[in-house]
Amino acid sequence: MGQSCLYFIVDLIKWKLNNKNMDRFAALAEPNRRRMMEIIAAQGEIAASDISHQFDISPSAVSQHLKVLREAELVKMEKRAQQRIYSINPHGIDEMWEWLSQMRKFWNDRFDALDALLLTEHDTLKGNNDEHNTD
Repeated sequence: MGQSCLYFIVDLIKWKLNNKNMDRFAALAEPNRRRMMEIIAAQGEIAASDISHQFDISPSAVSQHLKVLREAELVKMEKRAQQRIYSINPHGIDEMWEWLSQMRKFWNDRFDALDALLLTEHDTLKGNNDEHNTD
């Protein structure tokens, strides 16, 4: 294993231990929560009761799902009189996007290095074959 790969793994472990992004991805792994995020995003702001009406699960189950999304900092909740109004937390989404962008860059760099290596190997093999064919 290369030293840069080892550093990446160590950084990834540190990040995982100190970062909420993994909690966010875990929160979004559940289909009902993803759908809730879509509903909240489409509405901008929406009451918990209005979210609940769009699901065939109990209001308490919806409330638990919304709690997970709040704790993962994916949504914000504001109490207005008797209602709990939900909206997307852009900061939480931005942090996930930043992490995904870092991962994309890391893997694109790795694939670029692999492409360069394969091209070098291909050219080397082609050169060796050309030498043997001219004999």
